[in-house]
Amino acid sequence: MRPVIVTIGKINIFSWGLMLAIAVIIAIIGISKLFEKEGYQKDIVLDLVVICVICGVVGARLAYIFTYEWAEFLAHPLTMFSLQDGGIKGLAWYGALVGGLIPFIIYLRRKKLSFWAVADMFAPYLALGYALVRIGCFMNGCCYGNITDSACGVVFPFVDAYSRHPTQLYSSGLNLLLFIILISFYPKRKFSGQIFLLYIIGYAIYRFMVEFFRFSEIFVGPLSLGQVYTLGLLILGLLAYYWRKSHHREVVPDEN
Repeated sequence: MRPVIVTIGKINIFSWGLMLAIAVIIAIIGISKLFEKEGYQKDIVLDLVVICVICGVVGARLAYIFTYEWAEFLAHPLTMFSLQDGGIKGLAWYGALVGGLIPFIIYLRRKKLSFWAVADMFAPYLALGYALVRIGCFMNGCCYGNITDSACGVVFPFVDAYSRHPTQLYSSGLNLLLFIILISFYPKRKFSGQIFLLYIIGYAIYRFMVEFFRFSEIFVGPLSLGQVYTLGLLILGLLAYYWRKSHHREVVPDEN
């Protein structure tokens, strides 16, 4: 594990924060190219990415607090801004999705742009960004898996001396695969929103599988809390996909 990549004087460059920064830069470049290709003004990409990242981190932190640290938050509200190893302490992806999606929708409505068409351009880079950030999680030593005696086990010294599944790397590899599928299928999409909804469905399937190997504190029957959320997301994604497909037979970039 290497939470700190390099130290320059009194400044520490943290692995998680570095990978997030790299993910943001790559997303801005990649999405800008898609915007230009589709005839959109690429100047708004920077605004959208920065707004979504900031609001997404806030949403992710709030979701984590409500799920895991509500009592601690009530006793010490400033834990909301607690920093640990170069990142906000405790983040939940579902909160990031909601937190980033709300300003995304508001911004596009004000610009009178199609949510579905723009979301299609963002979706592949959500998967790629997630893959990169999970590498940061691995180097940071967080989001680890259950104890295992398999050959792929890794010891996370900040946790304990047991070999555990490197679920961060499983997540990274599967999201990289998801990125390749989405970006390859993008030119062949049949309706606006197809790529974004395929991302939601793909994420839900991947996350449900990885949760079997990932360490979890809360269970609902035989399923982890993450799997319960994931099943709900999968159902919503499938219903939305069916709705979009049945109502739109072709891509309409400027629809609302």
